[in-house]
Amino acid sequence: MTRARSSHRGWLTDAPVLAVAITWGSSYLATKSITGPSTVIATLLLRFLIAVAVLGLLRLRAIRRLTAAEVRGGILIGLILTCVFLLETYGVVHTSATNAGLIISLTMVMTPLAEAALRRTPPTASFVMAAAGSVLGVLLLTQGGGFTAPSVGDLLMLLAALARTANVLTTHRLPSIKSADDGALTFVQLSTAVVCFAALSAGVGTSPLRVAAGLETGQWLDLLYLALLCTLFAFFVQLWAVRRTSPSRVSLLLGTEPLWAAVIGVALGGDQPGALGYAGAALILIGTAWGRRAAEASGGRPEVAAASPPVPEGAVAQ
Repeated sequence: MTRARSSHRGWLTDAPVLAVAITWGSSYLATKSITGPSTVIATLLLRFLIAVAVLGLLRLRAIRRLTAAEVRGGILIGLILTCVFLLETYGVVHTSATNAGLIISLTMVMTPLAEAALRRTPPTASFVMAAAGSVLGVLLLTQGGGFTAPSVGDLLMLLAALARTANVLTTHRLPSIKSADDGALTFVQLSTAVVCFAALSAGVGTSPLRVAAGLETGQWLDLLYLALLCTLFAFFVQLWAVRRTSPSRVSLLLGTEPLWAAVIGVALGGDQPGALGYAGAALILIGTAWGRRAAEASGGRPEVAAASPPVPEGAVAQ
């Protein structure tokens, strides 16, 4: 396969993941309009319920064909997904946007390092430098509000970054879900989160029914956007991509989320990131492009150097 052909195939996988990063970047405005500290669980439950209902109708036959092992695998990654959302959402509530944006972007570095540790092979220097450059870009992009003292929210965001890393690595390596239908597996994953959020909503915050009754027309549109694009589309694509390419590469592309949040904030919210912010945006773009090239140079696996010995057959579920 020629380099140009390989690059083209890489873009066919990368473009949808980049679309997810853009979608998640746009989710902040929608989330802000409908979520408060006491309505986090209820809003998440409503959001995931809508996504599960739509996906259940679309993929009913595929869902029925899932094996018991595939369902168990979907439940496992669904539990990790639940942790990601809870940690991120409460983390943002209890820390500054600057700290949150920087800390969650550490996933770009954590994933290749964790993947390299699991494979017992060193990550390529180029990919690690590209990811570190992207994290520095996030630092500059989000520096406008200044840093606050470390808080509980900062710890929650750090745990969320670790949970994100665990999510992509588990999805990539779990043998039981290797052949499962993407839509059906996404249904199990999101349904697991619904069950968790429903259990938590019974004793935490405002009830979902009360939140739903209080939403205005515009807020319902925001909720539908969060459910259908930021949840259903996003996690279907993430699941599809992680099982077809490197988890490190997926995390690098998803790590551009703060960039798109800033772009949308400038375009629609009137934000002004300043000179350092624009420099940070440029660094994120450069780091992401560099990381993709480093991935292609090592055969699509940024975590493994070109001269690395082959991984024993069966050691990793591809």
